[in-house]
Amino acid sequence: MTVQLARSGRGSVPIHATDIEQFAAHTAALEPAARRWLQTSGFNGAPDTFALLPAPDGNVDAVWAGVHAAAHPWALAALPKALPSGRYHLGAAGLALDVTAAAFSWELGSYGFDLYKSAKRAPARLVLAPGAAAQRGLLMATAIASARDLVNTPAEHMGPAELAQAVKLVARQHGATFTQIVGDKLLAAGFPAIHAVGRAAARAPRLIELNWGRPKDPKLVIVGKGVCFDSGGLDIKGADGMRLMKKDMGGAANALGLAQMIMALGLPVRLQLLIPAVENAIAGNAYRPGDVFKTRAGLHIEIGNTDAEGRVVLCDALSYGAEGRPALMIDLATLTGAARVALGAQLPALFCRRMELARALVDRGLALHDPLWHLPLWKGYHAGIESEIADLVNTGRNALAGAINAALFLEDFVPADLDWLHIDLFAWNDTARPGRPVGGEGQTLRTLLDHIERRFVPPGSPA
Repeated sequence: MTVQLARSGRGSVPIHATDIEQFAAHTAALEPAARRWLQTSGFNGAPDTFALLPAPDGNVDAVWAGVHAAAHPWALAALPKALPSGRYHLGAAGLALDVTAAAFSWELGSYGFDLYKSAKRAPARLVLAPGAAAQRGLLMATAIASARDLVNTPAEHMGPAELAQAVKLVARQHGATFTQIVGDKLLAAGFPAIHAVGRAAARAPRLIELNWGRPKDPKLVIVGKGVCFDSGGLDIKGADGMRLMKKDMGGAANALGLAQMIMALGLPVRLQLLIPAVENAIAGNAYRPGDVFKTRAGLHIEIGNTDAEGRVVLCDALSYGAEGRPALMIDLATLTGAARVALGAQLPALFCRRMELARALVDRGLALHDPLWHLPLWKGYHAGIESEIADLVNTGRNALAGAINAALFLEDFVPADLDWLHIDLFAWNDTARPGRPVGGEGQTLRTLLDHIERRFVPPGSPA
């Protein structure tokens, strides 16, 4: 942790936050020499910039930092790796920064994936007073950092068994129960689609399950796609398409991150986390184009392409989750390239049956700077995923509306009267921004957490 909770920041350097509009007013009380120094430095309060004010002894007397807004979630993200090493605290001049945003942005601004390569220097540290606001920022940052670590870890060290161990560790930390169904036992337990996709790999497929909460609370099911590596199967990907497929378990990593937040905050829900974890590999027993499998729901699916495996493993997990009649079911999956072509890396696609809920989620995502964008479950396209020899085929008739076709396929495994959100996300930053280096990412987690709290936490509750 680079954020330290302490009642005193004695010996630390103050950070004063400002923005372009209020820069002149915020710095008016400074000594003329200090104002000239800021002018000479070219600092004007622009977001993600800073200036150091020197002390007479040559040390840093204060830092002035430009931010988008006092409560912006990435307000201080540019600072931990850029400031001189040492301890800092929030100063009294300028904007009064939101403590949750300060803790969150500083901790993730310090993030680096160092499993194989050590950082060149330790990030600067921020001292914050203990309290619920700082703790909230830190627990959200910790969950997102954990999701990033899982996605960044190469498939050699993050297969189905290792993913299960990560869930088991989180379950132990929060007093949740952990179970898994492995290998051929999936067939006996009624998960034939998960087994079909993962049976060719040397590492056994599995359904990972975590349960937490009180029986009297409303049930929340979160499902995450856990394809730990996707070769494409017999419909093998090209080299460029396979290069980042260690991240095809990004839905599972994000689902686990959301579950961490829910449990750490003690939200009044009965949580069930489901992760179908497989490796889509090539071997003599690999599932084939043209094969037909009966799913847990009883629907028969034809395999149009073995590289559309995510929806195949998810359909069994969604059917199982729906059996508990949850108040809300959410799935997160790195499901389609079509969603990325439509929306790019930064905008996960949201599919939702209720237009008013979808619009509310989009609005909240924009307000929280954790965006997602609504795409339709367009019924007119359903004929494109109907098979001549089975109930469904896992590919559309052509490349058009690929993300919608995948969502429609999943929808057939979720009862019509259940509230369900499907998030087709990238789980990866393809360009670096403050606090968001290139690599694995937790997307929509703060927005989904906000929705869950608004929906299930009674007004006035301490949760």
